[in-house]
Amino acid sequence: MKINIIKTNMSFSKETGYVGHVEFGVEGHKQPYEITLQSDKGKNDWNYALNFSQTPGSEEEIQKVDEYIEEDDDLFDELVEAAMKTIEQQ
Repeated sequence: MKINIIKTNMSFSKETGYVGHVEFGVEGHKQPYEITLQSDKGKNDWNYALNFSQTPGSEEEIQKVDEYIEEDDDLFDELVEAAMKTIEQQ
């Protein structure tokens, strides 16, 4: 599965920990996605939620993307690293 990162952001506060968003497209999919990343226990313990970025799309496609993120640690790490770069630039 080939992704294209469109936009990223990440913030940190003592109350919520790290909270970030990555908007990305998937080759062959009509709608872009947004993953929300959250970690209140440091940079190595992430929770996430996957949504359509702009308008709703195919439930089958988003399910495939979610399964792929769950199975591919390298892809998940790529998304986290992309978001973390934005906090480093602040």
